[in-house]
Amino acid sequence: MLVIFDWDGTLLDSLAKIAQCMQLAAADAGLAPRSEPEIHGIVGLGIPQALATLYPDERQVSLDVFRDRYSHHFTIKDQRPCNLFPGVGDTLDELKSRGHHIAVATGKSRRGLDRMLGNLGWEDHFHATRCADETASKPDPLMLSELMVELDYGVEDALMVGDTEFDLEMASRLGMRRVGVSYGAHSPERLSLHQPEVIIDDIKELLRIIQN
Repeated sequence: MLVIFDWDGTLLDSLAKIAQCMQLAAADAGLAPRSEPEIHGIVGLGIPQALATLYPDERQVSLDVFRDRYSHHFTIKDQRPCNLFPGVGDTLDELKSRGHHIAVATGKSRRGLDRMLGNLGWEDHFHATRCADETASKPDPLMLSELMVELDYGVEDALMVGDTEFDLEMASRLGMRRVGVSYGAHSPERLSLHQPEVIIDDIKELLRIIQN
C-alpha cells in the first residue's frame, strides 16, 4: 500500500511556528494580523491560496511582501527545528518494514520541505514527496495523482492521512481512502465533512488500520 501523509500538523508539530511567522510577516507588510485560529484554518494550502483566503481584498504587491517576509521569518525560526508528533518515527519505520511505500503531500514549498527533511536527516526517508509550488495546491488532487503515478499505485491501493479538510477533500475527489488526525489544524467536525473512514488521536493507530 501507498500511505501518503500531510506534513505540518500531521507529522510535524509546527502549527504554532507557522502562526507566529505569519503574524510577524503581516506586521512587516503593514497588514492586519490574523488570529491563530484563522491561520490554522488555511494550513495545508499553498501560500498564494492561503494569502488570498486570509487577505481577499489586499493588493498583490502587499501579498508579495508578506510572502517574502514569511519565508524570511520561518527560515530563521527553523534553525530550531520543530518536533515530530509522538510516535511518528516509529510508525513510519513500521510501515516501511511491512513493505508499504510512504510519501508526503504538502502545502509547503520544495525549499521548505527539503530544509525540514534535512534537519531530521530524512532526505531519503520517503519514497516520494510533492509540494504545492511544483503542482496544484490542495484541495486539487493533482499531487496525489502524481505520487501514485510516480510510485506505480492505483487509487484502490493508496491512503491519505491528514489533519485538514483540504487533505481529506483531495483524497475524496479521487475516491481514495482517507484518515484524519484529531490533533492538528482542523477540528474533527471539519474533518468529518469529507467522510474519513476514521479520525485518530494518535498516529500509531494507523498500524491497526493498515493490517499487514
